[in-house]
Parts: sequence; structure tokens; C-alpha cells
Amino acid sequence: MATYTPKNILITGAAGFIASHVANRLVRNYPDYKIVVLDKLDYCSNLKNLLPSQSSRNFKFVKGDIGSADLVNYLLITESIDTIMHFAAQTHVDNSFGNSFEFTKNNIYGTHVLLEACKVTGQIRRFIHVSTDEVYGETDEDAVVGNHEASQLLPTNPYSATKAGAEMLVMAYGRSYGLPVITTRGNNVYGPNQFPEKLIPKFILLAMRGKVLPIHGDGTNVRSYLYCEDVAEAFEVILHKGEVGHVYNVGTKKERRVIDVAKDICKLFQWTRRQASSLPFNDQRYFLDDQKLKNLGWSERTVWEDGLKKTIEWYTQNPDWWGDVSGALLPHPRMLMMPGGRQFDSEEGKDTSYISSPSQTQMVVPTSKSIVSSQKPALKFLIYGRTGWIGGLLGQLCDKQGIPFEYGKGRLEDRSSLTADIRNIKPTHVFNAAGVTGRPNVDWCESHKTETIRTNVAGILTLADVCREHGLLMMNFATGCIFEYDAGHPQGSGIGFKEEDKPNFTGSFYSKTKAMVEELLKEYNNVCTLRVRMPISSDLNNPRNFITKISRYNKVVNIPNSMTILDELLPISIEMAKRNLTGIWNFTNPGVVSHNEILEMYKKYIDPKFQWANFTLEEQAKVIVAPRSNNEMDTSKLKKDFPELLPIKESLINCKPL
Repeated sequence: MATYTPKNILITGAAGFIASHVANRLVRNYPDYKIVVLDKLDYCSNLKNLLPSQSSRNFKFVKGDIGSADLVNYLLITESIDTIMHFAAQTHVDNSFGNSFEFTKNNIYGTHVLLEACKVTGQIRRFIHVSTDEVYGETDEDAVVGNHEASQLLPTNPYSATKAGAEMLVMAYGRSYGLPVITTRGNNVYGPNQFPEKLIPKFILLAMRGKVLPIHGDGTNVRSYLYCEDVAEAFEVILHKGEVGHVYNVGTKKERRVIDVAKDICKLFQWTRRQASSLPFNDQRYFLDDQKLKNLGWSERTVWEDGLKKTIEWYTQNPDWWGDVSGALLPHPRMLMMPGGRQFDSEEGKDTSYISSPSQTQMVVPTSKSIVSSQKPALKFLIYGRTGWIGGLLGQLCDKQGIPFEYGKGRLEDRSSLTADIRNIKPTHVFNAAGVTGRPNVDWCESHKTETIRTNVAGILTLADVCREHGLLMMNFATGCIFEYDAGHPQGSGIGFKEEDKPNFTGSFYSKTKAMVEELLKEYNNVCTLRVRMPISSDLNNPRNFITKISRYNKVVNIPNSMTILDELLPISIEMAKRNLTGIWNFTNPGVVSHNEILEMYKKYIDPKFQWANFTLEEQAKVIVAPRSNNEMDTSKLKKDFPELLPIKESLINCKPL
């Protein structure tokens, strides 16, 4: 049997449950393989699932959507990808009944984009497509032989239909274009890191909270369960030993009724059960013949009792891994899958079975009305800085992500008007992108010092205090132009200023006010300060854009600086708000880039005839009023929480509109 050895593997959906275990295993076991993982970080993905790999030299995370053909093609070429393991998909059956188009978009269109990229680049030696046992449809209750790989596909729900459709595309590209494809169809998987919309983690978390355990129907539905590490090993075997053009079932013949799964969990919590009548839908059984995979040398290692104990121990030790998942624990949640966070709805009027604790005296089936009233309020942002560049972009981004927002009408220095805004709008978070920077530049502040103080110091402090009074987090867009290269942070050394460093640049009055207010804001535990530097966006028509600015100057200095790519970092600011992060953050892309390097890119990509000239800092000082800050910021803190953040030069090239 020939053994395949990959070099550079792209794993899609790798911040999800199964794929994260596969990625971590390959990174750990094969240090010579480069593992590039691509994930758009949907509701059921979590970067923490990849923590075991994040410090490894052979691991790289990229945040992005498989539906982006440009991104996929770029990754295949720049990372020299020769192998794809395609896990990315919407997978929860219940959700597919309420939002089937989202499943078509992700599961079929996304797969098609990947396949087309493989065809165009012509460099892929293996394409492993991860499908599901549900494409076979329901298995007869009395069947003693499971579905084998050549069995007819008879999907019964929108989810399995989209997976079957994706399989047809994979097969067609294999036959029409000779793409080296392999397809897997797997049973249910359980274990650590799984989002609790799925049965076992849902039951465990409900049991931990003393809640009833909801069951579809009478609980006699039969399922086969494999422990996640066994499944990761199966993919390791298929990667190296699987034959091109073949399908492999990843399964077990050890079946369990859903009611028995609930009983096993209840035993650990010393609970009893109660039942109600049956639900009208849910396939009774999926049964696989897994002999073909066993012939490659794989076998199930983890017995049910051991796997369940390991899983319960993990969830007990990590109860807040997924944050607030109360909506996912409802009897019949239907994920709305809107951008910007986890939101749930519920199916109304369904009968349900429950496992309950001995202290449970009555069974309650929530209706959609009671669910809405019990949920935390949805996001709503109050944004200051409507006429400013960053404030305007934030509004556009909220529109794109479906996040309700309103711009504040009050002036920062007017406490009563800020209070009125909050009372009228009732926001969950406040973003401050307002402030005085000066027009056309910071030199204006040198002759308008009281106006600068009024807004940049008094106004921002007033807003922070009003927000604290109302229990609101304030996301404050500040500046990193409060530092300059010094003996401890010399230019070109790669040693950047950290969040805790004391500002050392006082050359401009603008920077003085910003450093002053930042120090005072440290006393407010409801403020998240984001130090922006020399902001850049894909909109080259905006006069505030650093690229646009220097491309219009007659002469420029040539000094490396940290800079902020707004197209990449503004979405991160929204994610930081969702996580309720506070404190000071250097809000720039990692690394530095010089004026000349930017203008060279401008000439290469925008205007081949563009020319410019340099002058020294001494020459610059003759044409400006106040000196300018030049520095490198240390982004280790931001990079740790957002490892997908691109280095400045790479982000400049890949910059895409918000």
C-alpha cells in the first residue's frame, strides 16, 4: 500500500470541533508538515480550540471565509498548499430547518470555491472532503449490515442534502478534472471543545447547571458515537493511506439510544428521568459499515465509558469555554446565524422528553415569547464621531454585520447631552471615535490648545464617567503617537513600546493631551483604550488615509513606523467589545513599514509613473509647526488574543474593503 506524504496542508474550519483535534494532532506529530488553518470564526468556532498549536513553528492561522475565491487562491499559491482537508461546514441539523440557504452557501458554494481553486492552481495532490453519515438517510431499525461506501445517498434534511450536493461536486471534479479527491462520511463525534448545540455537550452543561435534559421524541433514536481523538487518528490514517477516488466511512458498530446517553450522564449526577410525547421528525438510525477504513489499519480505541468520563471532566474544568451559551441549551434552539455573535430562536409548540433532577417538580417547555424575554439583550452600539473617518467606517461595519447602532448627538464635553443619548438609545456598548486631531493636521492644535483640551481631555473623561455611571463599556480610539524611538527602543531594533510603557513623546500639543487623558483613563475599569497609529484603509480617496496623505506630499521622510490597517483592525475592535475587553491595547499591525516601502507599493500596484522625493527630519521641521512621533509598537498582547492578525506589510498587500 503506497503511503502519501504531504508538505503543506490547508485545513478548513479548523477552529471548529473535529478539525481542531485533527489540526492539533498533525501539528504535534508531524513537525515537518506546514499546517495552515482557515476559519471564519463562526458561532461554533473558537480559537482556543487551537491553543495547543499556536506556539508551534509549523502552524499558521488565517481568518477568512472559504467562499472568498481570492483568499483561497492566494493561500494555495503563497503557502504552496499541496493538500486540503476540508472540514468547514454548517453542521447542526436543527439550524438547517430554519436557515437552509445558509447551509447551501457554506456547504455547497464554499466547497465549489475550493474545488475551482484547486483546478486553477493545479498543485493539489490530495483533497480530502469531510462529509457525514446522514447523506445515506435513515437506516432500517432491524438492519444488521451498515451502509457501505457504495450505498445510495438518500438525505432527509436540508443539512444532509447540502452535504450530499457537495459530495457530487467533489466527485465531478475528480472525474472531470482529475482532482485527487477522497471523501469521508462519519458518525457522530463527541469530546472536549465541542459547541454545546450538539447532544452530549448540551446534556453535560445542562446537568452541570441542574437543568432538565431535552430529548427528541421518546429517546429511542439510535446513534453511533466516536471519541474525537479516535476520529483525529482516522483522518491521520486516511491522509497518509487513503486511496484517491475512494470514500471511507468513519464509524463504529457500537450504537446507543439517545435515552441511554442521557441515562449515562444522569448516573454521574445521580438523576432520574421524566418523559413526554414524541417529536414528529428526526431520523431513527444511522448505521455504517466501517470495514474499509479498518483495512487501512485504523480501529476505535476509546470505549464509551472512558470517553464520556474524559468529556465530562473537560467541560467541568472549562465551563466558560464558549462564553454565554444559554441559548444553545434550549430544548430546540435554532441558530439564526447572524454576523456578530451567537443568537438563538426556538421552535414553538413541540412536545419534548426530559431527563430531570429529583428536585424537579414540573416540566416546562419554553415558548418563543418566554425565550425572548429570558435572553440577554442583543448588541446595540452608540457611536461618537459620526463625521469622522473611523466613526463613519464603524457605522458601515455595523450595517454589514447586522449590529444595530446609532450615532450620538451629544457633544463630549456636555455631560447632560451624553446622558440623554444613553437613556434614549439604550446601548450595550459605547464607541468613541470623536476627538480633535486638527485640520489639515495636528499643527492646528498648537494654536487651538483650549479647544483641544476641551475635547481630547475633558470630553473623553466625561464620556468615560457617564458610561461608568450607566454600567457601559467604552471603546476609546486613542493614539500611539505618544512615543518616539529612544535608547531603549532604537529604530530598527524590533523592540516596540508596550502597553505599560510610559509615554515619552511631547513634541506636539495633540500628543500631550492624548498621553494625559490615557493616564487618567487608567482609573476607569470600564474603558478599552485602542492606540491607533497612522491609519490606513483600502479607500485611497480618503484624505485622512496615510497612504493618500504621503502620496500627495512633495517630499516625505523615510522612517519605519507601526501603523493600523483599519480594514483588518476595526472588525477586531467590534469583537473586543463583544468580549468586553478593557485596558490599554496597542492597536496596530505587527511590525513596521517605512514611508518609502509604502510608496514603492503604491507605485507597483496603483500608479507605475508615481515618483517622490525624501527629505530629512531637520528639513521636515522647517515646514511643520510641531514635531511628529515615530515609533514601533509591541503588539504581542493583541496578537495573543487575535493570532490571525497579519503583519503590516502583508496586511497592506491583502487589504480589502470593509
